[in-house]
Amino acid sequence: MKKKVHVVGAVIENEVQQILCAQRSPVMSLANLWEFPGGKIEEGETPQQALKREIIEELDCVIHVGEKVEDMTYEYEQVIVRLETYKATITEGAPVAKEHAQLVWKARAEMPELNWAAADIPAVEQLTK
Repeated sequence: MKKKVHVVGAVIENEVQQILCAQRSPVMSLANLWEFPGGKIEEGETPQQALKREIIEELDCVIHVGEKVEDMTYEYEQVIVRLETYKATITEGAPVAKEHAQLVWKARAEMPELNWAAADIPAVEQLTK
């Protein structure tokens, strides 16, 4: 039976309506694909708490978590991922790629140009409607 993982992703928007896109590093699973930064929800955490913690760990900045964008389950070859994405804004610091290959700010219309991880695509579609 495949392992199920519940993860959260932050759709971080800046003051000029660009969204922060994160490229997975070559050593991660789904290497070099693009995603919304975030990670696994730990036991006893709400999705919002998990997202705040993950963004501090991954990007070295503090966010305010807003409304939900998408809630999607995707079955990869090895694992079933439930990804909840939330709108977010940075309240402290500036994002630093500590785990990702790179971070880029993209206008919504430019987001589909990137090669996104399958679980992130519905949120990208939602944002670019």
